[in-house]
Amino acid sequence: MTPQLILTVLVDNTTLTDHEFMGEAGLSFHIETGGKKILFDTGLSGLFLTNAEKRGIFLYDMDFLILSHGHIDHTGGVPTFSCYLAGADPSDRKSRVPHLIAHPRCFWPKEKDGRKNGSPVSEAEIRQQFSVNLSDKPVWITDDLVFLGEIPKRFAFEQGDPGKRTIHTPNGKIEPDSLLDDSSLAFRSAKGLIIITGCSHAGICNITEYAREICGEKRVVDIIGGLHLLSPEPKRLVKTGKYLNRLHLNALHACHCTSLPAKLALADYCPMQEVGVGMKFEW
Repeated sequence: MTPQLILTVLVDNTTLTDHEFMGEAGLSFHIETGGKKILFDTGLSGLFLTNAEKRGIFLYDMDFLILSHGHIDHTGGVPTFSCYLAGADPSDRKSRVPHLIAHPRCFWPKEKDGRKNGSPVSEAEIRQQFSVNLSDKPVWITDDLVFLGEIPKRFAFEQGDPGKRTIHTPNGKIEPDSLLDDSSLAFRSAKGLIIITGCSHAGICNITEYAREICGEKRVVDIIGGLHLLSPEPKRLVKTGKYLNRLHLNALHACHCTSLPAKLALADYCPMQEVGVGMKFEW
């Protein structure tokens, strides 16, 4: 049977004309594949729930909650989601508590420029509410969808500087935050891979190379999600563009933390396509 994946954008920075959905500086996707329902990130607030209901999607029956990393614009809606699940009708056989997958560092406290920008809930609180798998190794969700875990850094031009980002370790130390918790999903379709990212702090080229290795598939059909190219150095943009060009993508759906200048630059190398809240994609 040919694998199929359906992705609906519940939260993104961009909204679309003549649609009743709202946006915010965050990301959340609803994914269906292999008989499983997945919530990938929860945006900055509870807005993903409002948009989901407008789209006719109800989230009581999610099999998985997968978090790309621990920043608040991807985990901010977790408390609202917990309350939403707590209000589910216990007699409804479809309602269930989803299995949560994330990197082990996802819930470590984070700061940027002295301000907290990590998850609003701790790992201890998460474990009280969800069945949890915190893994830095790949986790297969279905036969064709995998959470990639920690991404190896193979491209020197994607080695990010932590800058003023810091992270609090469980032993009480404060360290520069290299964002090792940033991960993505890869879906193995009949025509090649679909890469689904949150922010791509690990670097979209690093992510894609690792996905190709883990999935045993060189072809890449589409990339959708944030690329964290807000004000990148021109050399990095060129090298990223050349890498993506060699993939011969059918489409690049860059959104969330990808600036307009970055999108315009990458459009010279691959087919850039629009993304906005409420859009539905099928592969």
